[in-house]
Amino acid sequence: MDKLQGSETNLTAHPFDRLTPDFILNAVDHYGFVSDGRILALNSYENRVYQIGLEENEPIIAKFYRPERWSDEQILEEHQLCAELVAQELPVVPPLNINDETLFRYGDFRLALYPRKGGHAPELDNLENLYTMGRFLGRMHTVGARTTFRSRPAITCKHYGHESAALIEEKFIPDHIRLSYQSIVSEILKSIDVIYCDENTSEHIRVHGDCHVGNILWRDDAPHFIDFDDSRMAPAIQDVWMLLSGDRARQTAQLNEIADGYNEFAEFPLQQIKYIEALRTLRIMYFSAWLAKRWDDPAFPRAFPWFNTTQYWEQHILDLREQLGELNEPALTIFGH
Repeated sequence: MDKLQGSETNLTAHPFDRLTPDFILNAVDHYGFVSDGRILALNSYENRVYQIGLEENEPIIAKFYRPERWSDEQILEEHQLCAELVAQELPVVPPLNINDETLFRYGDFRLALYPRKGGHAPELDNLENLYTMGRFLGRMHTVGARTTFRSRPAITCKHYGHESAALIEEKFIPDHIRLSYQSIVSEILKSIDVIYCDENTSEHIRVHGDCHVGNILWRDDAPHFIDFDDSRMAPAIQDVWMLLSGDRARQTAQLNEIADGYNEFAEFPLQQIKYIEALRTLRIMYFSAWLAKRWDDPAFPRAFPWFNTTQYWEQHILDLREQLGELNEPALTIFGH
């Protein structure tokens, strides 16, 4: 696969290069945890996350935040939401509170520490599991709706769609398919601007924001939610649509199971079902722009070697065309409505 313009990695040092084993262990030791020297890098790209072995105790998780992504206030809003959810006995893994602090500094980095929790990815082909997910999401969203984020942004078509497309068009899309990209993106953004209007914020609540199987640990017949790093203001359906997969019939069955569980604790937002394909399309666009913005981080070319090839962008356009078709289809339905 031929790499395109803009795909070269920056040979200058990246801030995360300073996270040497000694630095990581010293950071943990600084906050009162005696490490045994064992470090396991966990699967994380936006931030850096490590499992740290401790002497005579269970390991802990250290999360070093990407510099200049979130402000302190935005990180603390994430931590506050987790604390509120835990106070309602919801299965969330919150950051450790040490002397009434959850956000720490060591050197040039901000970090949070978490208890290690085990579990496995949920089997979402099992409709009973989706019913259980719905019950917990209903409870989570009841808490999320109690107040708003003041510092964290919302999921908007402007940010996820228009700004993502502008970045890709300016620096990444190959010349020979530029017109095709511009044409499909123009149609998609017009459709989404009508379906999912950025000005309609009355339905926005604090949501997990990135509620896919990689951020859910299943144990004791229940989901445990981790990594609220992408928590934002958005419609409640944002935490639902990522649990749906397969053809239309399958997604309809899945959605109905989630809604049945959700309705035990909160009224399922039927009026938001029409946003599902718009939000899915925005995520596809945002994901490509995210890879583009992070391409100077050495972890990204290693993890995503296929990005920014001719084949990648040709497939991206095909995916967007498919999504345009989905945007023009009737929304999924809830039985009896």
